[in-house]
Amino acid sequence: MDILNDYAIGVFDSGVGGITAVKELNRILPNEDIIYFGDTARIPYGSRSKETILKYAAEDVAFLKTHKIKMIIAACGTVSSIIGTKPLTDDMPFTGVLLPAAQAACSATKNGKIGVIGTQATIKSGSYGKAIKTIRPNTFVVGKACPLFVPLVENGYTELGNPVATLVAEQYLKPVKAEGVDTLILGCTHYPLLKDIIRDIMGEDVVLISPGEEAAKFANLCLMEQNLLNDREDKGRNIFYVSDSVDMFEENVKQFLGHEVHGDVFKVDISSL
Repeated sequence: MDILNDYAIGVFDSGVGGITAVKELNRILPNEDIIYFGDTARIPYGSRSKETILKYAAEDVAFLKTHKIKMIIAACGTVSSIIGTKPLTDDMPFTGVLLPAAQAACSATKNGKIGVIGTQATIKSGSYGKAIKTIRPNTFVVGKACPLFVPLVENGYTELGNPVATLVAEQYLKPVKAEGVDTLILGCTHYPLLKDIIRDIMGEDVVLISPGEEAAKFANLCLMEQNLLNDREDKGRNIFYVSDSVDMFEENVKQFLGHEVHGDVFKVDISSL
């Protein structure tokens, strides 16, 4: 008989960005198995219509449900901003990254000025601003779309001092910094891979909020409350699925997790499911 506690945590994103959530899950829940799906063939989600984003998200969830999972994390800022606080499934625990990140930002800010950077769809939706003002009504929120950040990350342009990434980041962040924000939500889970560059531009005093990390912390509390944590003592396994190049994904994941993932990455045809 299957025991639900032994099931994996399902995580999906449009690409490699959701690894920020996986990394944090590995840290706080080392005994849990994680099944990750990166829809690398259809990235970016941020420039798509709302209808297309919802269609892709539903297919991503359906794929994860072909495995034995006990919770789903939508580790995609674009999907999370489109759905808001509405779950994509009602038969198991679910979270996006929006609400956990908004709560963390409201707790972190001292001057009441919060910046949000994200994909075009995320910023256009205004979802982060709405969530923040629900939690902390008098907060000043400034948003800025950074559409080139995702392709920079997916192609490995993430190191501090990279001239291309630095030039792009300076252009995007200049107006946000000018508003005097003391907290900045990295509203796409790809963006923490550019954290060193962003911090260098924004300054050490600005708190950077990683939605993937906050979603992982939220997942821990959720599973604990529902008594669904795995109580085994051995380390859990990460299994990755992608809809495009395995080799490119493995290289990107290695950069972020700091270890090889060969043999644990598999390609799937999401359109055939």
